Amino acid sequence: MQIQQALQLIRDVPDFPKPGILFKDITPLLSNGDAFSAITEEFASFAQSSTVIAGIEARGFIFASAVANNLSAGFVPIRKAGKLPHESISAQYGLEYGHDELEIHKDAVKSGAKVLLIDDVLATGGTIAAAIDLVHRIGGEVTHVLALLEISGLSGRDKINQLYPQIPITSLVVS
Repeated sequence: MQIQQALQLIRDVPDFPKPGILFKDITPLLSNGDAFSAITEEFASFAQSSTVIAGIEARGFIFASAVANNLSAGFVPIRKAGKLPHESISAQYGLEYGHDELEIHKDAVKSGAKVLLIDDVLATGGTIAAAIDLVHRIGGEVTHVLALLEISGLSGRDKINQLYPQIPITSLVVS
């Protein structure tokens, strides 16, 4: 399956989770094996210099772990606060609707490790910026950020580019 065919499986759900929101539902893409493979293969093509694949909870895990498996690379989960069992560091960030916090194990990557960071959606940029900060604070180097969907009207790309201009960002769908 071609990447554009796979992306066409993403469906719009109006007024979810509240009136006025047009939700992009990726479950039809995920449930189609050929489509899911097309997306993970596309993401894997950006991992040439990466040694570790990191995914942001929760839907970023789906893509990042599949890419890591495809490449026989390590997978690092970046989780919501309170979910990791070992010594971790955290970063707070703003959302469209409040604040949240992410964590990463202090020993998740070796110093100088190259990290490909994957999430499902790039919106305001807060989640991804916090994840980049965490990887950098434990000694890793984010080489590329990948997102399945980007909501351009929320200016997340601009925020990340201001903070981390050296890190390329690729989104497969920009709306």
